[in-house]
Amino acid sequence: MSSTPFADTDSTAPIAGGPAASTPAFSPLYQQIKGLILQSLQQGEWKPGEAIPSEMDLAARFRVSQGTVRKAIDELAAENLVTRRQGKGTFVATHAERHVQYRFLKLQPDVGDANDEGPAQRNVLECRRQRASAEIARALMLRAGDPVILARRILAFSGEPTILEDIWLPGQTFKGLTGERLAQYQGPTYAMFEIDFGVRMVRAEEKIRAVLPDAAQAQALGVSEQTPLLSVERLAYTYNDVPMELRRGLYRTDTHHYRNELS
Repeated sequence: MSSTPFADTDSTAPIAGGPAASTPAFSPLYQQIKGLILQSLQQGEWKPGEAIPSEMDLAARFRVSQGTVRKAIDELAAENLVTRRQGKGTFVATHAERHVQYRFLKLQPDVGDANDEGPAQRNVLECRRQRASAEIARALMLRAGDPVILARRILAFSGEPTILEDIWLPGQTFKGLTGERLAQYQGPTYAMFEIDFGVRMVRAEEKIRAVLPDAAQAQALGVSEQTPLLSVERLAYTYNDVPMELRRGLYRTDTHHYRNELS
């Protein structure tokens, strides 16, 4: 990335070559710096888990004040894109970190907490390449018929099958992903996506509704067809709001509940 000199004021004029230059909308200077840092994250200049340059170095790079850089990093930290470590610096957030391993999984045990319960045991039922239907292609911003990978698996907690989920991923981006690879990886799946495929999921949207399972779904989860389940559809995005995963799960709620924090 080039070091573009900026006038460090509160002006909202777009920076030449910056992220706002191609649109008529103006943005504060710190937002433009945030956009350039995001650009470096997207391009892989700093990998998940790696330290980014200090505020002083970034201020020199962009020729702005440390306060402007700090405000940009504050927003990135609030969005869980970077993490601050006291006395060590700022690091690119990663799903391999314990406190964000299950950032998108909101299912909690009724007794105790997720730490007591431990990681889910994963049983991959199938993983295959197929052509995207119009619906899947639309969600993942692909063309109908483009290759996608479909993985179906069961997540069990304390030996009890609890989640049955289907996962669709763009076939080109996740070329080489197999069921064996999914099953053998010991850490969080999103951490594997980061490490093996260079894809970091930075945010997700979910739709939740109550449903009854069909016969096959009920059998997979060990419940009756009259057992109400939570249907959770999640669309996960990487940088710049590019969709990279469509996940549809059925959640048992006889021993677990869906918990979300609002602020």
